[in-house]
Amino acid sequence: MGYGELAKGIAFALMLTCGLANGQTKPNLNGVWKMDPARSDFSTGPVSESRLDKINLDGVNLKDTITQKLNRGGESTYAMIYTIDGKECVNHVRGNLVKATARWEGDELVIDSKVFALRHADIQDRWALSADGKTITLRRHMTGAVTAEQTLIFDRQQ
Repeated sequence: MGYGELAKGIAFALMLTCGLANGQTKPNLNGVWKMDPARSDFSTGPVSESRLDKINLDGVNLKDTITQKLNRGGESTYAMIYTIDGKECVNHVRGNLVKATARWEGDELVIDSKVFALRHADIQDRWALSADGKTITLRRHMTGAVTAEQTLIFDRQQ
């Protein structure tokens, strides 16, 4: 790769608001993200009336503070804390144990979760940042109590 191509690659990475993780340039998901229910596809899975994610990604440490209102219940806020190195992380959501691993697959952040609730569920989330850095697409595959494919669209707020 010549110097000109390298410079173009760096400029493109900056345009995507990229950060560093594991020594490689990765999309920077930091910020406040609001789900757009009208552009999202919930399939047969749970439907959120609203969801706001505050993401703080620092190296391999990721904290996602989620405030959401489900169509069948009230609003709740909880934090999901991960290390993006494939090691298992333990979180609790509304009293339910969630064990998860997070890793990068190319430019996608992949989070595999096992939810230990009344009914067990396995969830794989694949987060992808748009080229302009203004939209995150979350593709979710769920099995267990509910089997569903969902696509949630988030717009950058800050």
